Amino acid sequence: MTSELFKNPPPSPLSERVRPRKLSEFFGQEHLVGEGKPLRRMIERGDIPSLLFWGPPGSGKTTLANIIANELDHDFINLSAVFSGVKDVRDAVERAKRNWDYKRKKTIVFIDEIHRFNKLQQDSLLPWVERGIIILIGATTENPSFEVIGPLLSRMRVYTLKRLSDEDLKRIINRALEVDEEMKKYDVNFEEGALETLIFLSGGDARVALDTLEIAVKITGGKVTKGVIEEVMEKHLPYDRAGEEHYNLISAFIKSIRGSDPDAALYWMVRMLEGGEDPLYIARRLVILASEDIGNADPFALVLAVAAKEACEFVGLPECELNLAQATIYLALAPKSNSVLLALKRVKETIKETPPYPVPLHLRNPVTELMKKEGYGKGYLYPHSYGGWVKQDYLPPELKGRRFYIPKDVGREKKLKERLEEIRRKIDSNKE
Repeated sequence: MTSELFKNPPPSPLSERVRPRKLSEFFGQEHLVGEGKPLRRMIERGDIPSLLFWGPPGSGKTTLANIIANELDHDFINLSAVFSGVKDVRDAVERAKRNWDYKRKKTIVFIDEIHRFNKLQQDSLLPWVERGIIILIGATTENPSFEVIGPLLSRMRVYTLKRLSDEDLKRIINRALEVDEEMKKYDVNFEEGALETLIFLSGGDARVALDTLEIAVKITGGKVTKGVIEEVMEKHLPYDRAGEEHYNLISAFIKSIRGSDPDAALYWMVRMLEGGEDPLYIARRLVILASEDIGNADPFALVLAVAAKEACEFVGLPECELNLAQATIYLALAPKSNSVLLALKRVKETIKETPPYPVPLHLRNPVTELMKKEGYGKGYLYPHSYGGWVKQDYLPPELKGRRFYIPKDVGREKKLKERLEEIRRKIDSNKE
């Protein structure tokens, strides 16, 4: 039954049909394959180590791996981490051994989306990479520091591929129209703004650009218009809620607020929402930031952040975008202080570095007669009996005089600083 299904397979998409097989046909990634650049020198030398290509979709990771195999005349085994497992790795290794034993031919094992391999699967590659039985080339859209195990990562050279430029995409599109037999059947021409729109909406992804072009050409018969391109491909913002882009965008959002730039903060916020981010995730980050980066410089920031979070739960999207935007603007323009964060950090460091000192007896609550007899609460001075403040030690004796909270001269925290300095002056002068 399976063989019947694939007797007449569907035609490959344009992006696959025009995939470059030689370095001279490859456009983009000049920092790697330009004249005198590291990857080109390795290919020209004919000596390729195991590699890891890290970059966005459609930037040429798979194509470069194919080109390397073709240029060096190595056997090429293409695996997908989504569909392959340890057995497939074993089969590839056996084939690589036969290639070398009988043909003296090296083997490249290419694993697309290698970050989807679990630790056991990645471990299975180690001995064969280390012994040189296979040349492993992995491709990933995710940060390999987090997704690839250390022992394997240390045996591979990591190269970062960049999103393709507009000029790169233009050259790739023109080449496709020149070399593909199917496209030659059409008198393809772009009406004003159509090519620019195709390139813009492709977002640096050659695969998206080429396959969108093919659909548009077949719909129009070759006269490609801006409107058709927009209909074929609705604008899609690249965003993976479980991937690195998720963390990149939230990082840019938080840092923009911390840096008091409401415009940038709104931009990154909307980028996340348009990409499908949960508004409650953004709201929770605002609540954290209100204490971490603003704190007592403007205590209302925390109130507003919590209100925005509750509004998101109450009204939901799309209306809660307004609540998030309001909170984002306010927090970005609020005076900034990280004194709360630093105070917490100092306390944690002290607790880590010192023994768990007992609570002084005068601070303990004497809820039973036995506790009273043991001295619990003895000598405690009730501040309200002394006008609201009285000199008294609250830290363990071993930590007496230790300062954790150091307020700044910013916003409302300036008043707290003045109040704290007044209290500490009284302590230092032994005045009540």
